[in-house]
Amino acid sequence: MFTVGEGPAGSPSAGGPALLVIGKIRRPHGVNGEALVEVYTDFPERLVPKTQLFIGATHQLLTIRKRRAHKDGLLLAFENITTPEQVGLLRNQLLYIPVAERPPLPEGEYYHHQILGLHVVDEDGQELGILAEILETGANDVYVVRRGDPQRTEAGGTELLLPAIPEVVLDVDLPRKTMRVHLLPGLVE
Repeated sequence: MFTVGEGPAGSPSAGGPALLVIGKIRRPHGVNGEALVEVYTDFPERLVPKTQLFIGATHQLLTIRKRRAHKDGLLLAFENITTPEQVGLLRNQLLYIPVAERPPLPEGEYYHHQILGLHVVDEDGQELGILAEILETGANDVYVVRRGDPQRTEAGGTELLLPAIPEVVLDVDLPRKTMRVHLLPGLVE
């Protein structure tokens, strides 16, 4: 899942709930107001009738009235949207849920938005950088740790790529905003 941060896709208002991107409206489908939705969430089974979502930069509230599977994602119909023309107005807009409504994960698993921005330290407590990006690969995720200025790798900062495996990631401390890692031989020059 993606989290909404600052900028045009930010929370609905100052002090409003933090939101997670769960999908994107692709196009109208059929003549009854259904929308083909590209699913970004790992929990699409939670997108059922009566579920409330937010859409777009204005965070308009929508309620799902109908759901069915489709080879390219999900087909969702929303209350008060009954024509392909109405769905067309929603094309390419992101769908969100409040962070508070995300399903809990098993112990030791984290949503990307929970670990992005953590300070990464080695076993001795030496700071290695900030977890700036997560690359999803076939075998396991790879954490991109930015060293130096985390915003600008071209201005003297470098990147450290860490496989997200138990042999490397020793522990995550969300309250302290740190991730402790073991550097396998060859990971650092």
